[in-house]
Amino acid sequence: MKMDRRRFIAASTGIFAGAAASSKFVRQIFARQTEKRPNILLINTDDQPAWWVGAYGNRDIYTPNMDRLASEGMLFRTAVTCPVCSPSRAMLLTGRYNHQVGIDDFINNDEDTGLPNGSITFAQVLHNAGYKTGIVGKWHLGKEQQYWPTVRGFDYWAGFTNAHGPKDPPVIVKHGDKKPETIEHKGFTTNILTDYAINFIRDNRSESFALYLSYPAPHMGYLPVPDEDMAHYKGKKFHFPDYKKFPQVNITEQQLHRKYIANYAPVTSIDRNMGQLFAELKALGLEENTVVIFTGDNGYCLGRHGLESKGNARYLGTNIPRPNMFDDSIVVPLIVRWPGVVKPGSVCNRLVSHLDFFPTMMELAGLNPASIPHLEGISMLPLLRGKEKIWRNELFLIYDMKYHAVAHMRLIRTRRWKLIHHYENEALNELYDLQKDPGELENIYGESEVSSVQRMLTRQLKAWEERVGATKEDLLKRRRHY
Repeated sequence: MKMDRRRFIAASTGIFAGAAASSKFVRQIFARQTEKRPNILLINTDDQPAWWVGAYGNRDIYTPNMDRLASEGMLFRTAVTCPVCSPSRAMLLTGRYNHQVGIDDFINNDEDTGLPNGSITFAQVLHNAGYKTGIVGKWHLGKEQQYWPTVRGFDYWAGFTNAHGPKDPPVIVKHGDKKPETIEHKGFTTNILTDYAINFIRDNRSESFALYLSYPAPHMGYLPVPDEDMAHYKGKKFHFPDYKKFPQVNITEQQLHRKYIANYAPVTSIDRNMGQLFAELKALGLEENTVVIFTGDNGYCLGRHGLESKGNARYLGTNIPRPNMFDDSIVVPLIVRWPGVVKPGSVCNRLVSHLDFFPTMMELAGLNPASIPHLEGISMLPLLRGKEKIWRNELFLIYDMKYHAVAHMRLIRTRRWKLIHHYENEALNELYDLQKDPGELENIYGESEVSSVQRMLTRQLKAWEERVGATKEDLLKRRRHY
């Protein structure tokens, strides 16, 4: 079916079907606030590390709206997540480690798997509390209808099961229990998704809403983009990392230059669209009562460590894999604007995680995170309000890689130290002193000078593995085929 893009999008977002909120569930589980609860706009980009934002110190990328968001809100220096797509999204949605909900690696197009039944999502909880919940864009947690977001708590979905290219997307549109419709569009995917998001906001402006806007860009070079976004990089010279020190690399400076443009220009396109969203919130009188959360699903190296891509990276210009949990792969942007609550231009240096989004959104809605069993994260509201007294000292991650190479990595990261265990080959274990070596260029695992630190971190990591079922023995019990 073909239809004019703006006319269809405006029509498609107007009526929500789906099950009514369970008042009994709400009464028994949640403590509700009487005042109007804030709207939530969660923006998640694909393969955008923290260092691809001007506010994080990048002098080459053009991101005025992301930078403006940081000037009006709080920028988190160390927000981490699993270094590939589907596991990261599972963490964000469920507040649990990805392996706890059966998502080890990114879900390939030929896999008939997804976020399992019984996985409680923040959308489900907000829906049951009376929010209108919507997702626009990339899902990537199961292509079969049994895994779709509309059976995981979202009233509305306009997007794709995995992803689509940068132009002319066929968009799945589904309202609750109604039959889905796939609509073909002409134009740039990022622009089209923004139109869907704007119309969702317009249609729900009189109610509390939670919108998860999941852009499929800049994923590994998302070209073409509109000329106005590409224009910022015409004749641009980039500040490259020292990729030539890695002998495995096989790429010219001109080739790397093209890769930078292919990744930075889509970020700029997202940024321009974010500006449109912010303008719409203001025009509708919603800016003051909408919490905007901007993040990414995982990092990206693009020359750092001589690599291209993320946790499943390869050396530039080659197919030589380098499974990793470098900060460039796990640290994502996180900026939160909450007018009247978050101090404009503030910076948080605490260790936070995508696990923390679920409990944070619950508290934003006036709900008690303790009412949901087995959440692994911590609400960030004390950080946002500048009132935290006690916070975590370490973070943990797991990545069982099955595509491009086989790797079983377990990580503990403190503000100074990072230890990574490789269960596929323990000779590859890594330890970095992030205070002396923030670029993680010198692996000091096994050195006598840090033996006590290594033992301490190993004990902590092993204890965490035991608690969450992430040991080597647990891996074998799950009978993974890789």
